[in-house]
Amino acid sequence: QVQLVESGGGLVQAGGSLRLSCAASGSTFSNYHMGWFRQAPGKERELVAAITGSGSGTYYADSVKGRFTISRDNAKNTGYMQMNSLRFEDTAVYYCAARYRVGGLTLEYHYWGQGTQVTVSS
Repeated sequence: QVQLVESGGGLVQAGGSLRLSCAASGSTFSNYHMGWFRQAPGKERELVAAITGSGSGTYYADSVKGRFTISRDNAKNTGYMQMNSLRFEDTAVYYCAARYRVGGLTLEYHYWGQGTQVTVSS
C-alpha cells in the first residue's frame, strides 16, 4: 500500500499560482498512477489531473487544461500539481490519490491523502 500526504494549499488571489505536493511512502511510487481530485462545497468530487506511474502520460479535465500542470519525481516519491491563473471556481479541497498502474488514468483510485484546502479570492 501507499500512503499519501498533500501540502501546498492556501489562500491566493484570482490570477495567482500555487503548487501542490503529494509525498508518497510505503511502496514503490512509480508503480502507481497518481491523480489530483478536488471537491468544492455542495459538489461532487472530480478528477482534475492524473499522471501515469512513469510520468509519460497525463490527463486533464477541460476546466483546468492550459492552467494546471501535473508532474512527478519518482526519485523523490513526490507528485506535484502547478496551478496557474487560478479562478474563484478553483476553490476546493484538493486530494492526491493513487491507483496501481494497471488500466487508465480515469479509473477508480484506491489510496487517498487527507486533502489540502485551496481558496481563491475574487
